[in-house]
Parts: sequence; C-alpha cells; structure tokens
Amino acid sequence: MLRVRNLQKSIQFYTRTFGMNVLRQHDYPDSRYTLAFLGYGPEHSHTVLELTHNWDVIDYEPGTAFGHVAYGVRDIHACCQHIEAQGGRVVRAPGPMQDDDRDVIAFVLDPDGYKIELIEQPELS
Repeated sequence: MLRVRNLQKSIQFYTRTFGMNVLRQHDYPDSRYTLAFLGYGPEHSHTVLELTHNWDVIDYEPGTAFGHVAYGVRDIHACCQHIEAQGGRVVRAPGPMQDDDRDVIAFVLDPDGYKIELIEQPELS
C-alpha cells in the first residue's frame, strides 16, 4: 500500500506507465479517504497495488521503512524509454547491480517520490 497525494495523478502514472488496470476503487466518506486497487489481473491470482488517498492530508514524506516496489521486465532499456516518453522519471539508468553484475536494474520515481526498481528478466513471457 502506498499513500498518495493526488490519487488521479498516481492512477494515471501506474496505468499509463506500467499498463496496470484499476481493479476497484472506493470512497470512505466517514473516514475521509479513498482506496484504489491496481493490477494486471484478478486479485485472487495477481499481485495488486493498493493506493490510499487521505482527503485531508496535503503531503507525505516517503517513509524511512519503505524501500521500493520492484517489477521484472523483459527489456529494461525499452521499458525506461517508454517510461520517459510517458513523462516518467528514470533516476538510475539501466546498468548492472553494484554487488552482482549478473542483474541489470534501473530505478524510476513515481509522482509521490516512491522508488520503483526495474529488474531485467528476458525470460518473462
């Protein structure tokens, strides 16, 4: 779950940049927040990202206990080009990991400053 400042901007980022779909969204007026669930398929068989928008909160700092979300991608260079073409920000260009040059990774920031790691996995179908 990620807490986001602007729900529509975050939904647009994850749907356009990563091709996710909004699976469900619900407002909780009494508690003044909205939950949106995004993913690639049914929740019973796919990983889902939960976005929480607290209506009365203007800003968040990325939490110190939160690391990042990671995605396996077939072609990391093409993926980074797509992200930048959609207005996304690649903050670490594709390259080998510092401690293991077998893995090629990159990092992207979402609209709230959360890091998203891309890990090249050519065998993905």
